[in-house]
This record gives sequence, C-alpha cells and structure tokens, in this order.
Amino acid sequence: MRLCFIGDVVGSSGRRALKAVLPGFLSSNSIDACIINAENSAHGLGCTDKICAELKSLGVDVITLGNHSFSSFEFLSKISKLDYVVRPSNVSRSWPGNDYAVITKNGQKLAVINLLGQVNMQPSADNPFYAADELIARINDMGIKSVFVDFHSETTSEKCALGYYLAGKVSVVAGTHTHVQTSDCRIINGVTGFITDAGMTGTVDSVLGMEIETSIRRLKDKMPARYEPADGPAMINGVIADIDTEGKCREFRRFTEYE
Repeated sequence: MRLCFIGDVVGSSGRRALKAVLPGFLSSNSIDACIINAENSAHGLGCTDKICAELKSLGVDVITLGNHSFSSFEFLSKISKLDYVVRPSNVSRSWPGNDYAVITKNGQKLAVINLLGQVNMQPSADNPFYAADELIARINDMGIKSVFVDFHSETTSEKCALGYYLAGKVSVVAGTHTHVQTSDCRIINGVTGFITDAGMTGTVDSVLGMEIETSIRRLKDKMPARYEPADGPAMINGVIADIDTEGKCREFRRFTEYE
C-alpha cells in the first residue's frame, strides 16, 4: 500500500491548493490511501463537516485533527457521524468521535490513530505513550498489521521520543502541529517511517499559515492582534510511505507541492 499524509491544512488557501493539486497528485504518484490533518482548515482554527465532505470528494480517505478539534462548536454534534474522521484519543472520554479509523485498500487494512502531545498543549492530554499501547493492542487483536499514527505535539523532543517508542510497533509516526516540515524523514529499525513534522498546507508567505504582520505585532510589539489566515499562493507539505503486507514501511519520503 502506498499512502500519502498531508500536514495541517490552514484556512481557505490550504483548501484551495488541495482542490487544485491533490487529485492529480494522487493519480500521478499512484497513491492508494490519503490521510490529511484538517484541524486548522476552518479559517485557521478547527474543522467543519462541510470541509470534511469537501476533502473527501478530493480523494481523502481519513481526516485527523488535534488540539483545535472542536474550535468550531457545531462540529461537536457532527463528528460522530463521520467514520473517516479521527480525533485525538487521549484527551477526554467526553469527546465525541472516533479513537481510530480503519480503511481497506488493495485488500490491505490500515488503521489510523491520532494522539495529542502532553507538553505545552491545551487542552491537556493523557499520556500518549500509554494511549498508543492500548490502541495498538486493540488494533492488532483485529488482525491489522499496518498502523499510521498522527502525533499532534508541540515539542520536537516528545515527537522524537514517541517515534522511537513506537518503532517496530507501527508503520508510520508523523508529527503535526508545528507547521514547519522537518528534514529528518527516515525509517527507524527498518520498520517504522518517522518524521518530526510533516509540515503545513497553506500560504507560503506566512507565519505558520497566518498573517505575517499579525504575528510580528504580537511577538515584537507585545500588542494584541487577531490571528487571521494569510492569503496568497499556497503549498502542500507531506510524506509518502510504501507499506508492505506485514505493516513495515519500505520507502518513506517527504514532499512539497506548490499551487
């Protein structure tokens, strides 16, 4: 199975880039399964059921989220009806939605897990290491060997630690949340594809997808300013992984596509 994972989609420019690029990209790269993190897809903060449907129509198989899963309040009542959407499983038992999703491509099953980091994140999360162990055991008991983990975390150290902890247990661990694609894309122990952060899908000339001047005002001048998604030509960042029938990642590479 060849899967494609695309990092945090930020606002309308990120969605616009996906609409323009994604269908052709999936076809030309012979992608079997497409996973996207969409927790910033609704005006830079949260997600909606309409956006999920839009992404699904472009060829997306599974949507993952993060700390802004329910920043769009209406999504609380919608997510349980979307079996292809996965929110972080280690935050609160009160959160509606799925702990994981399972898809089948070319006769091969793939489970997708979404976890939230516990360092400098709000809302606070339960231990992602224990949560991963519990979910992987449940998934393995179902006879599923291929497992993809989206780890939505603030710190590179926590992402790297979970990557090494899960090496040999899952097919891929891809970090999200910090929006800057890292250059450490590799396969650990010959089994698990890992990258600290897959990057973002949004405006190129921006600060993590948001307006530049707003970020400068907040960081340089220490003045309040409302964050707004930046507009302009956008890029798509992510990774492509080839996973064999035993769940081992055989090829793993990062990519950037421009609108």
